[in-house]
Amino acid sequence: MPPLTKTPQPNLSGPLNGSTNYQSLESLIHSYPYLDVEVSSSNLFEGAWKVVSSIFTTWKQEDIKFHQCKDGITNQLVKVTHTPNNMSVLVRAYGKGSELIIDRKQELINIITLSSQNLCPPLYARFVNGLVYGFIDGTVSTVEDMFDSRKANLIATRLARWHKVKPLGDSDPNSHENTKLWSTMRKWLQSVPSRYEDPKTQETFAKSVSMQKLDDELNFLEKTLNRLNSPIVFSHNDLLYGNIIYSNNMESASFIDYEYGMMAPRGFDIGNHFNEYAGFECDYNNYPDKSYQIKWFEWYLTASQGSAPSSEELEALYQEVDHYSLASHLYWGLWALCQAMVSDIDFSYMDYAVMRFAEYEKRKSEVFGGV
Repeated sequence: MPPLTKTPQPNLSGPLNGSTNYQSLESLIHSYPYLDVEVSSSNLFEGAWKVVSSIFTTWKQEDIKFHQCKDGITNQLVKVTHTPNNMSVLVRAYGKGSELIIDRKQELINIITLSSQNLCPPLYARFVNGLVYGFIDGTVSTVEDMFDSRKANLIATRLARWHKVKPLGDSDPNSHENTKLWSTMRKWLQSVPSRYEDPKTQETFAKSVSMQKLDDELNFLEKTLNRLNSPIVFSHNDLLYGNIIYSNNMESASFIDYEYGMMAPRGFDIGNHFNEYAGFECDYNNYPDKSYQIKWFEWYLTASQGSAPSSEELEALYQEVDHYSLASHLYWGLWALCQAMVSDIDFSYMDYAVMRFAEYEKRKSEVFGGV
């Protein structure tokens, strides 16, 4: 029996304030095994075996199957399956420089919190540059799946459950001052280099990106969107199709990849999800129309409130999400500017950033009427 096959119930409840609670949170994180192993991107399977063999000491290498998951553009992920009992775990090796972009301590808190509430698999161990945690069996969503009414209902219902999670480490969940959304975006903005080393990346950056413009837009959005009083909830913030898993009987949906999770406005989490209907090809013509969104909101609010929403509630949520979907474009555009500086993954981050900023401008004129 491997250690921590079930995440221990956190002994913390309510807001965490003061040094005592901070130390309790630190103790909770450090109660999980830490392995002095670094997994190299050039030899993922060997590194993954070193990690899992330290945790599951009875496993034999000849009984192991490795599968590299290809979709990630931040980290490198290996599914490790022990064939005698068909048990699988995931070994996540952080991407180069990703600590600049991702709060790894927050990611740990997210997994511990969600696992204790049966919303994600258990954490097994930490290692030098990554984590080992449970694998969710099921069918990975496709973009087309998200337009299917039955499957979209499962997603909306699951997200309503996520948005009721009581997080560890945050104070008043209803206060806009306690969302990390805007501070995260400002951190990324301040981390963008004045010049990129790669000549092609620098050329695109100099031609297409105005840092002053981004700063102005960020200030405008925060001031404007805060007036909507979107509830601050425990948000996934990266709900693209590849992070959605349907159960084998198609009765529920689960979410994976928790590294961008934080307290954030409800409208941002849902608006970001709708932007992901564009798929990997980033075809934003697939952004769902109002009639589709209203139906989605009916599923979400019914699951959240326990009763059918009024037409006024549906319209209010539509306006909230429509506006916050703009922030999603700035968020991932800024993220890409930072990735273009540090990542060694083969992906054109700068081109992606430019595309997200262009879509932001297009959508802004639609949402605000040319403001």
